[in-house]
Amino acid sequence: MVSKKQAAARIAQLRSELLHHDKLYYVEGAPVLTDAEYDALFKELSSLEREHPDLLTADSPTQRVGAPLPEGAGFAQVRHDAPMLSIDSLFDEVEVREFVERIARFLKLETTDDLDWVVEPKFDGVSASLLYEDGHFVRGLTRGDGVLGEDVTANLRTIRNLPLRLLGDSAPRRLEVRGEVLIEGAAFARFNLTREREGRPRLANPRNATAGAIRRNDPAEVARYPLQFHPWSIVRAEPDAYSSHTQAAAALKRFGFADAGFAAKARGLEGVFAYHAKMAARREDLPFEVDGVVAKLDRLDLRERLGSTARATRWQFAYKFAAISATSLLRAIEVQVGANGRITPRAHVDPVEIGGVTVRHTTLHNADHVEKLGLAIGALVNLHRAGDVIPQVTGVAEAPKGRAPKDWESSLPAELRIQGDPTAAVRPGVTWRFGESFRMPSACPACETALVPEGKYWRCPNLYACVPQIVGRTLQLAGRSAFEIDRLGEKMVEQLVAHGLLRGPADLFHLKREPLLELERWGEKTVVNLFSQIEERRRVPFDRFLCSLSIPEVGPATARLLALHFKGLDDLAQASEEDLRAIGGIGPEMAGAVRDWFAAPESRAMLQRLAAGGVEVLPLASAGVVQGPLSGKTLVFTGTLESIGRAEAKRLAEAAGAKVSSSVSAKTDFLVAGADAGSKAKKAAELGVEVLSEAQFMEYCGQTGPADPAE
Repeated sequence: MVSKKQAAARIAQLRSELLHHDKLYYVEGAPVLTDAEYDALFKELSSLEREHPDLLTADSPTQRVGAPLPEGAGFAQVRHDAPMLSIDSLFDEVEVREFVERIARFLKLETTDDLDWVVEPKFDGVSASLLYEDGHFVRGLTRGDGVLGEDVTANLRTIRNLPLRLLGDSAPRRLEVRGEVLIEGAAFARFNLTREREGRPRLANPRNATAGAIRRNDPAEVARYPLQFHPWSIVRAEPDAYSSHTQAAAALKRFGFADAGFAAKARGLEGVFAYHAKMAARREDLPFEVDGVVAKLDRLDLRERLGSTARATRWQFAYKFAAISATSLLRAIEVQVGANGRITPRAHVDPVEIGGVTVRHTTLHNADHVEKLGLAIGALVNLHRAGDVIPQVTGVAEAPKGRAPKDWESSLPAELRIQGDPTAAVRPGVTWRFGESFRMPSACPACETALVPEGKYWRCPNLYACVPQIVGRTLQLAGRSAFEIDRLGEKMVEQLVAHGLLRGPADLFHLKREPLLELERWGEKTVVNLFSQIEERRRVPFDRFLCSLSIPEVGPATARLLALHFKGLDDLAQASEEDLRAIGGIGPEMAGAVRDWFAAPESRAMLQRLAAGGVEVLPLASAGVVQGPLSGKTLVFTGTLESIGRAEAKRLAEAAGAKVSSSVSAKTDFLVAGADAGSKAKKAAELGVEVLSEAQFMEYCGQTGPADPAE
């Protein structure tokens, strides 16, 4: 029996050796031990840790697989220290040049030819954020909605090329790394073969398999998947030791992270375009699914100055590859009723694989679009996935000829028949006869209400009694951007509506257990889990509450703008169109939609019903409200600023706690006037609004002027 001191020394030695060999095998692809030799070291370490459990640590190679979550439990939600924002997707050189021209205007650069970009393939996986403290992996989050992510630490620990402990002695005290969880194409093929031998169904594609694996409740099952992690940025390092992305990427490699080997530095846009062309040509040979390239400014100080919008970063973009195409037979066109009544045609085609995804239907946008395409049922149509994401019909490859095949009607998808019965009649609103052209119906296929025109679209105005609209708005209320009641699926909502248990979204918080137990396929456990989640979700942040209401034009980004600008629901409900339009990012159409929604008696009834159901609207967390020298102040800019661009000035003002408005009103605290100030200065004088010079504004923000980007 070895002493505790001897055991501790041997355990430390074994952990160091195993971590080193993990890096050689999973990161560098250059193993020096046989499997048997590695297994012997691993077995010895496991045995010593069992004998001395007090010496067990979370970063031990034996601890990659933890205990499963209790049955029925979900992943805890955690707020990202810095939001995980989107990347603007661009599809041609013109869009890319326009994006970079905006950067030039923002930074007041005469040319962007000498800007250095880091370029790399845009791997199609699942984004994750990893937190290391004192060199140890302590937390891993999914992107979630960008503000809140799910804590999937236990599942991420199973990824063999993800370091549980950073190598070397130069790692920051606190480090946040973001990257992509992926499955290599060849490994995915082998994994599917293994599943077939085990009698399990094949998985559709690496991206879906990765997403499913990350959210499994049992880490032991996750460990079966050949997942890899590839970092794409350091979000935070304490102390901060990097001035460029290139430096940060080199540090990640030293710390033990995998390097896919495809990133490069490009000078100016011509360098970016050359890299894009090179990767597009190699696309089929790359080990992972790729749908474009990402270009990001190398200098971190320029990134800091550019900042972000409510949705996306301003210093990087995704330049997508040309879409992958295929052809398929058009079986039918149905019209769908959206949550706010918009009628949208949808094509049903014979299943076809495009870029690893099986496509069965795709949107056709509106009746004008269908007419321009010249579609007729039975045509062979061209399909592509725009940006490798959204399948679209681009035209007709071959028009239908002759008579319909004998089995045409019987081969119609069952989902297009009443209640999904393959022998029942076709549902209203479906164009399916061979050779027939599509025409927008005059009445809603769900409630028979006469449709009304809305620009290029048609809408069912029966918002509060049309079943698909009730279902759609209930699903939006329960969705990930709102109350996050994921125990409730579309079929369940349809069933509740059909049995009169839901007459509107707010009824979700008034459900009774007993009637649900009488429904088909609703067991005790299903009901208990649903009610437990509803109870947990009655308290909701203001922005998520606004997302739940299905207000036209209001998505997550707009909801957050409104929630930051108004003290609460009553304050927003009483806001005028002028008040709304004064918020940067809120245009006249959006302001009108918000005002109209709150003015409708049905909307007020819904708000009262939600309140009666115990829903509590919470102000945004204080972490989301910037405190600074301009906190609580509303600013308006006019004229031309000399030292910085208007967009950067707006970001500085917001960083100092101010709200930036686009028009002067009685609620304006300061007008920042540059050269050639116009009518806003006159209105400010009439209202007695204090006018700040550019220098005074910069002093408020604690700035003497921005750094020279040429330094």
